[in-house]
Amino acid sequence: MRTVWGFIRVAAAAGIVIAIVAQFAKSLSMVPDPALFVINFLSFFTILSNALSAIVLLIGAWYAFRSSRDPDWYNLTRASVVTYMATTFVVYNLLLRDISLDQATTLPWSNEILHVWAPLYVVLDWVLAPGRRTIAWRRIWTIAIFPIVWVVYTMLRGVIVGWYPYPFLDPNISPGVGYDGVTVYVIAIAAFILLVGAGILGISRWAWPYRPAAAEPAAEPAVEDASVTG
Repeated sequence: MRTVWGFIRVAAAAGIVIAIVAQFAKSLSMVPDPALFVINFLSFFTILSNALSAIVLLIGAWYAFRSSRDPDWYNLTRASVVTYMATTFVVYNLLLRDISLDQATTLPWSNEILHVWAPLYVVLDWVLAPGRRTIAWRRIWTIAIFPIVWVVYTMLRGVIVGWYPYPFLDPNISPGVGYDGVTVYVIAIAAFILLVGAGILGISRWAWPYRPAAAEPAAEPAVEDASVTG
């Protein structure tokens, strides 16, 4: 079964990469400033979370082919990426589906893969694929690190270059809500990320469809055999 999921993960990662590259190539051919566009394109949370997902899925496929269980570091990384992708799914479909973003012409099929089908797949992968380990509740703060860094980067860069990847982060958009409104959005999304992260950690404890593997025990110190000492 692990091997089957390994092949599925490779196929899913390939689909995500194709969707990202196709959107990038289409947009790059239409923008006046390619260098600026590349930086902007790589600043979208959707692009970053999907790129991380593709990498994590390929690593997961490697472990699926090579071993019967996933290491703890990968398990936590995978849980983090699932949280980001689930957040992408919800935020896009609630706030952004009918809004044109600054990426020239959007490819509809790529857009749906990156915002709908890839997030749904990684969540299903987390629930159904064997190898998942139980994760301590305190690790939820580790999951929050990447979104916090991204928001800080986005807001600081926005002040410098006057560009924000999403309209709800732009305090200057007209009609706008200013920094107070942006703060409300950021706090609400941060709370949602923590809520989703808690759900993902909770799923790591489920006994369905199989009992999750326990975290690897710490190595025990070697005990010297008294029978061979002076």
